[in-house]
Amino acid sequence: MVIKLGQTERLVEEAIVLLRRLIETPSFSKEEDGTAQLLEDFFNEKGIPFERLKNNIWATNLHFDITKPTILLNSHHDTVKPNKSWTLDPFKAIEKDGKLFGLGSNDAGGCLVSLIATFCYFYERKDLKYNIIIATTAEEEISGKEGLEIVAPLLPNIEFAIVGEPTEMHLAVAEKGLLVLDCTAKGKSGHAAREEGDNAIYKALKDIQWITGYQFPKVSPSLGPIKMSVTIINAGTQHNVVPDTCVFTVDVRVTDQYTLEEIIAEIQQNMQSEVVPRSIRLRPSSIPVDHPIVQEGLKLGRKTYGSPTTSDQALLDCPSLKMGPGHSGRSHSADEFIYLNEIGEGIAQYIKMLEGVVTQ
Repeated sequence: MVIKLGQTERLVEEAIVLLRRLIETPSFSKEEDGTAQLLEDFFNEKGIPFERLKNNIWATNLHFDITKPTILLNSHHDTVKPNKSWTLDPFKAIEKDGKLFGLGSNDAGGCLVSLIATFCYFYERKDLKYNIIIATTAEEEISGKEGLEIVAPLLPNIEFAIVGEPTEMHLAVAEKGLLVLDCTAKGKSGHAAREEGDNAIYKALKDIQWITGYQFPKVSPSLGPIKMSVTIINAGTQHNVVPDTCVFTVDVRVTDQYTLEEIIAEIQQNMQSEVVPRSIRLRPSSIPVDHPIVQEGLKLGRKTYGSPTTSDQALLDCPSLKMGPGHSGRSHSADEFIYLNEIGEGIAQYIKMLEGVVTQ
């Protein structure tokens, strides 16, 4: 089907107006009530029925047919808190030099409104061989448990998903998962001036040295090696007491070559410290390069790559593609912005890719 120019132009205009409203409504993780209400108002104005659970809003296409497979379009409307380096008002949508500045404009407001516009484009279509669901969700920035995680079980079986994150509309066909490990080295306290005790810091250092030098044998073709980083360490109470405990945190970016359970077991076997995972929720995700939606993106000249960062993809149990307008490097930065033309181009590309998959 030929894309209707007038329709897409109107959708782009509506998307930018919605993005301005989202920017000017604070929506820190767990505090997204205001933006959830904005999204409710948007769907009400469009006459599109929706569901809401906490601060998550989702809707299905008008001619939803349970016998057809379903595509999920998802992005988040929560933001991080602005850092102290902002020179602009983070809650004021400022347009300058073709850019729209404001907190959440790039991550992931531009993706969110572009996916909403894409959903609206297909909403009334009768010629689709897929259903389409739009899910605008909360708590992504903190990997929270009251965002997509509570919505996903309420949705029909998802054939594949597009997760909106800023990728310059390139195709992130794989994404590393995240494993956070709390480690405790145990020793014995004693007086630092005498040969007493068993210093827990020294025991922790041996484990940390193993972490920095170890490489998991299997390397992912799309995501590269597993990466382990010690990011927090605490020990000791005063200068003259040998510490009996040293606790440290390991950030592990995992790939599709191992299960999280296999990674945990390997680490536990090689360390003296007690190793306790905080959770095993955020698993690596991927979609085959020969999948139809990926192939449609390649036809448009987009590139495939593996993403080192974690998103709500980790919570989906289906093939998923991460892509969206904007640049990942602008995320969480001072004076965050998105180019206005990126939104129009993003909507057009989403539509073209889906047209190649969903039409009869």
